[in-house]
Amino acid sequence: MTSRPTANGAHHHYYPPPSSSSSASFRGCCCCLFLLFSFLALLILAVALVVILAVKPKKPEFDLQQVAVQYVGISPTTASSATVSLNIRMLFTAANDNKVGIKYRESTFTIMYRGIPLGRGTIPGFDQPAHSVRRIQTAIVVDRVNLLQADAADLVRDTSLYDRVELRVVGDVGAKIRILGFTSPGVQVSVDCTLAISPRRQTLISKQCGFDGLSV
Repeated sequence: MTSRPTANGAHHHYYPPPSSSSSASFRGCCCCLFLLFSFLALLILAVALVVILAVKPKKPEFDLQQVAVQYVGISPTTASSATVSLNIRMLFTAANDNKVGIKYRESTFTIMYRGIPLGRGTIPGFDQPAHSVRRIQTAIVVDRVNLLQADAADLVRDTSLYDRVELRVVGDVGAKIRILGFTSPGVQVSVDCTLAISPRRQTLISKQCGFDGLSV
């Protein structure tokens, strides 16, 4: 700051303009950080693409292998209602043909009669190593679920006339592929099986399943 006299002897203070070196340095630092982070992001993306192309991950295979009927009981209660009790065990197989492991989350399966939910079975989450097959078992227990009107009449007719009751098992199996400590986006396998059961013989007559894999 300098003081300059004027014609009448008064002094006016003069302030030099602020230096622009500090602001320019700050902008340059931000630009360098932005370029550095952009480079690191592109590098990580490139490494991930190379790993994915090298591994070539496949969707997991999840299959309902066996169904064992422990108990099935169907009892008319009134002219327009009936109860159903059921105990079945299901054995699933999970096959991992990938070069890396798969992490499964907990899965729930619902058993239905003509679209009416009767009961549920749960498979806990688990990790599966590469190139392995794992068998998982779950049970679905239905305890005197009441059906009304047309559904009850259909159930009694299927039991008494045909000795054949068709049930449907549906559920979604969620899995993620693990590569070098990183987890891939989720893959969901939808399980949809039709089971035909003989109430008199307490056995499984037939099993037909469909599976659909899709990315989430």
